[in-house]
Amino acid sequence: MRKLALVSGVAAVLFAAAAAAAVKPETAIHYRQSVYTMIGWNFSPMVAMIKDKTPWNQAEFATHAERIAQLAPQLLEGFPEGSDRGAETEAKADIWKNMDDFKAKMNDLVRESKTLADVAKAGDEAKTREQFKKTAG
Repeated sequence: MRKLALVSGVAAVLFAAAAAAAVKPETAIHYRQSVYTMIGWNFSPMVAMIKDKTPWNQAEFATHAERIAQLAPQLLEGFPEGSDRGAETEAKADIWKNMDDFKAKMNDLVRESKTLADVAKAGDEAKTREQFKKTAG
């Protein structure tokens, strides 16, 4: 029984890896553009609050920050090898030339957006504003 479970687990991992490798470039491009759209959807109201264009609402800000923290880790999946072409994309060619640097920057975004969600949830407006600047950077 344990061997069957182990074999099934290994097979599932291999199948998932093969499926990821088989993603068409245009599908990856569409995926990452969709994630960026959702991040932008949540980022815009936060910017409006930061710039005092709309009233500060800590609960709403925290909701948007949490959504971004959930979306950010998904971005890197949208940049598989070969997805620098295949559909219209605004991704810079430097991404594929220096993927390690790009991954490091994406990991920074993941970390900072998670921190932003945590800080916003805690309810301190000043600290939330400060962390937003770090995350946006």
